[in-house]
Amino acid sequence: MKAVRIHEHGELDTLRYEDCPEPTLTGPRDAIVKLQAASINRRDIGNRRGTTGSAAALPHILGADGAGVVAEVGRDVNNVKPGDRVCLYPLSGCGRCEFCATDREFLCGERRVLGEHENGTYARYVRAPARNCFAIPSGLTFAEAAALPSVYLTVWRMLMTNAELKPGEHVLIVGVGGGIGSAALQLAVHCGARVIAASGSNEKLARAKELGAEQGINYQSPGFTEETRRFTGKRGVDVVVNSAGGDGWVRSLAALARGGRLVTCGATAGSQPRTDVRRIFWNNLKIFGSTLGSRQEFAQVIHVMENTGAKPILDRIFPLRDATAAQRRLEEGKQFGKIVLEMDG
Repeated sequence: MKAVRIHEHGELDTLRYEDCPEPTLTGPRDAIVKLQAASINRRDIGNRRGTTGSAAALPHILGADGAGVVAEVGRDVNNVKPGDRVCLYPLSGCGRCEFCATDREFLCGERRVLGEHENGTYARYVRAPARNCFAIPSGLTFAEAAALPSVYLTVWRMLMTNAELKPGEHVLIVGVGGGIGSAALQLAVHCGARVIAASGSNEKLARAKELGAEQGINYQSPGFTEETRRFTGKRGVDVVVNSAGGDGWVRSLAALARGGRLVTCGATAGSQPRTDVRRIFWNNLKIFGSTLGSRQEFAQVIHVMENTGAKPILDRIFPLRDATAAQRRLEEGKQFGKIVLEMDG
C-alpha cells in the first residue's frame, strides 16, 4: 500500500511517500480500515521532528485522524462490520488503570495514539481497535469526517465538559484560524455564545466574522486586552480558548471576567509564560488543560454533527502524495480550518 512514512526524525524532507506492507489483524477485537482521508494535526509535526517525547519504531507512519470503510474485523468484533463508513477515535489505554476503568483513557499513563506510538493514518490502510470505530454522521464526506477526531473532540472537552459553556456567554478565541480555533468558533456559535475572535491576520478575522464571530481583534495590537474588555462593557469574557501560550497567556488571563475560565490544549507560542498568580485567586479564575477526550465525548461530537447538519470547517484538501505541502501549509500558519489528505487511487 502507499503511505507517508519517516525513516528518521527531522524536517519536511524526512517525509517519504512510498510503498509499505499493509497492516494485518493481530487481535480478535481489532479492525482494518481502508482509509479515504486523514487530517493533519500540529502533533504530527512534533512526531515528525521527534519532539513529543514519544518513541516509535522507524520507519513510522504519521497521522492520528482518519476516516474510511471497514475492510476486515476480528472474530470478537460486533460493533462494526466490513463496509461500514467510520471515523477513528485516535487512542487506546492500558486497560488496567483507574482511568481506563472509567473511560478516561486519554489520562492513561500508557496510552497509545495513532501516528505517535502506533502506525497512523497517512496511509491507505490502518489497524485500530474496533471499539475506536465510530459511524460517520450522515451528510459528511470522508474528508469532513477525518477532521473530527483530535480537534473537535479536544474542543468539545474544553468548551462543553470543562468550561461548561452557556448560551449568551462571551468567548474569546485566541488563534481563530487554526484547527482548534476554527472548531472552537463553530461549537461556540452553535452553543449560542458570543464570540470574540483573535488572530494576527485580518483576513482570518474577516472569515471568522462570516462564520458567526461578533467581533474580531488583532492580537498583535498593544490594546488587545482593553479592546476585549470594551466589547464586554469592561466586564471581561467568560471563557478564553488559548492553545498558544507564550506572551498571549498573560493577556488572555487579563481578558477574563471574575470567575472566568481559561481552557488550553497547547503551547505553540511558548510553554513557560510569566503569570501573576494573584490574578488567578483574586478573580477566582479557573484554568483547564485538555488533551483529546473520552469516547463518550467523541460520541457527543458525532451526535451534534448528525443532528444539526453541521460540517467541520476545512481549509484545503491535498492528495496523500502531497503530505509535505500539507504540513508546510500548517507550519506556515496559512490555514483556516482543518487541512486534509485524501488517499490516492
